Amino acid sequence: MRIVLIGPPGVGKGTQAALLSRRLGIPHISTGDLFRDHVRRRTPLGRDAQRYLDAGELVPDHVTAGMVRRRLEEPDTARGFLLDGFPRTVRQARELSAILAETGAALDAVLELTAPEDVVVARLRGRGRPDDTEEVIRHRQTVYRRRTAPLLAHYAVLLLTVNAVGTVEDIGDRALTALADLSAGAAGAGAEDGAA
Repeated sequence: MRIVLIGPPGVGKGTQAALLSRRLGIPHISTGDLFRDHVRRRTPLGRDAQRYLDAGELVPDHVTAGMVRRRLEEPDTARGFLLDGFPRTVRQARELSAILAETGAALDAVLELTAPEDVVVARLRGRGRPDDTEEVIRHRQTVYRRRTAPLLAHYAVLLLTVNAVGTVEDIGDRALTALADLSAGAAGAGAEDGAA
């Protein structure tokens, strides 16, 4: 399965990505990890990214997309992947569609993890980081919702929303059930198309 994972800071994306990657047998691709790897290895894309980071600027979409493209060309992604951190905008979503279309592939699902803001705030406050004040955390949540709303609308047909409150296993089970239901629905629709 080819899946994009979306969720606000503190919702537990990293934890769920690791669990789902293991249970589905597909690689978890974090754009944060890709950045660090390219910068560390001083690849052309890494040097490009470093120039923007050193100048305090956002790394442009084409650099991030280039890193994602390289990663999706690796053999372990042939059976699918779980992409975390990209796309973040509709423009990046279109770029991802173009990358996948080059190999005749497309996304199977966009998995959105959600939790009430108060739950997320409590989780992040519990980390004990000095910059994780309630005001800063709530501001990040507002920014996330504003930036992500157009992306969720863009992916409406593929969107599966999963309640991310509960144990790690319970949340993972909910996500896997939603993905299984989606697969079963797609298989059923395919059978109906064949019968038509």
